[in-house]
Amino acid sequence: MTAYLVAPRRSPVAPRGGAFTALEVDALAGPVMRACLAAGGIEGGDVGEVIAGNALYGGGNPARRAALLAGLPESVPAISIDRQCCSGLDAIAHAARLVEAGAAECVLAGGVESYSRAPIRMRRPANEGEEPATYDRPPFTPWPERDPDMAEAALALAVRLGIAEEAQIAFAVASHASARRAQALKSCEGEIVPLEEVVADLFTRDLSTETGRRSRVLAQTGEARLRAATAAVSADAAAFALVVSADWLQANPHVAACRIVDSAAAGSDPCLPGLAPVVAGKRLLARHGLDAGSLAVAEVMEAYAVQAIACIEGLGLDPARVNRGGGALARGHPIGASGAILAVRLFHELRGEPAGSRGLAAIASAGGLGTALLLERA
Repeated sequence: MTAYLVAPRRSPVAPRGGAFTALEVDALAGPVMRACLAAGGIEGGDVGEVIAGNALYGGGNPARRAALLAGLPESVPAISIDRQCCSGLDAIAHAARLVEAGAAECVLAGGVESYSRAPIRMRRPANEGEEPATYDRPPFTPWPERDPDMAEAALALAVRLGIAEEAQIAFAVASHASARRAQALKSCEGEIVPLEEVVADLFTRDLSTETGRRSRVLAQTGEARLRAATAAVSADAAAFALVVSADWLQANPHVAACRIVDSAAAGSDPCLPGLAPVVAGKRLLARHGLDAGSLAVAEVMEAYAVQAIACIEGLGLDPARVNRGGGALARGHPIGASGAILAVRLFHELRGEPAGSRGLAAIASAGGLGTALLLERA
């Protein structure tokens, strides 16, 4: 069976400690879920499953909390998944598999993250007399020497591929410029669900090259530096979509749709996680006999400018077709939601292209993992 993406919506993205600071993940996700259902003309009881990507919340199945807050009946099951940054895109991919297998007619899938409300993490004492110890993130490999800080990994990628600091700054400047242009044209309004009276992404600004050069150094080795302006800020947001069957779409022909052609996940060197989407994207394109030049649009995660540049070059994408409305450098990075935001953006960009046009979304996560999704305008 064939799966289709319909009614994708997202909240604005707000930097950590900003406009959404007081909102728990269910309060972020609930309004977006309701907007998806309304846009698709679907009653909550017709949803066969809810799948939500989330990385920071600390358990408790936030997908279920959000589904209940959104008003879905108690009879609708919900599951939370975690592949870190890939989680939101993985949720949509898993939803498509359910529909393709005939296990569901309609799945509500996406991701949500609140950096602002994430629990403070502590390790229990191993022995009597030890004190609990706080930590920022869990390990992503069993080997400390192969589990780098993400900024250090991004810098290592820049050194490995010879991607200069100036090129990274120029990429970040262009991302903000594209996002500002999209805001001026109001081209993203149809995808954004206002939240707390916020109607647009809050971090987007006029970033100059000089400001980028003056921004804080996050990592350095020798003369190579990674600057804050070339890294996405921690953020809060939610993004969801309905994944439906061909039979459902035939019964609802008025609903705009994109066919989910396929998805792929891949692992690569944990020390260079930014390259994992290249592996996943190439695998996906090869599976369908496609080359990057045939894609009308693409949405590539901009956790770091260097990672996005590496993916664009590694996949052979046309830079003019990538992140046309700006990327995470101009929005922020709500980990569990970021992949779903890419899918929402890709859908709305594809809707401006001719029928049959195809687009790719790709994202990396810590531990050397990547996910890619291929959509086709129906």
